[in-house]
Amino acid sequence: MQRSKGFTLIELVVVIVVLGILAAVALPRFINVTKDAHESAVRGAGGGLASAVTLVRSQWEVNRSNGTATPNLNVLGFGSNVVDVNATGWPVGIDGGATIASAQDCVDLWANSLQGSAPTVATAAGSDYRVTQAGQVCTYTYQSDPSATGVANDTIAYDATNGTVTTVFTP
Repeated sequence: MQRSKGFTLIELVVVIVVLGILAAVALPRFINVTKDAHESAVRGAGGGLASAVTLVRSQWEVNRSNGTATPNLNVLGFGSNVVDVNATGWPVGIDGGATIASAQDCVDLWANSLQGSAPTVATAAGSDYRVTQAGQVCTYTYQSDPSATGVANDTIAYDATNGTVTTVFTP
């Protein structure tokens, strides 16, 4: 008598059920890892912006001690020499203004302070961060997290009055 080789129907159902349970347990953990990766990207960009703002201010202080710093003009010795600062030395854009006057100033500030391979920013959709401006505060809202559809995304806020950079994460 010849024995057939292979799995019985019961063995096959048990294996499928076990795989389904493993997938149900692993999927939420994978989603959390993805959210953590997006949060890390925002933390990195926020830290980079905070460092860049501090470097601009530091260069302005050096120029001021040499007698070459003037508010509203380019900070010589930083990047491409196009970043402008306010009267207290905090970056405000590249257009020769003394304040952050528009969201475009925020875009210019990001692009010229964060050098190299910085995430993309724009005032409209289609970039890593969407920029809004209110008074002297630039807010960069993270757009690359597909799991955050319909909810507020993580943000980075830069306040030009005192140079603070704040990163806010949504749960």
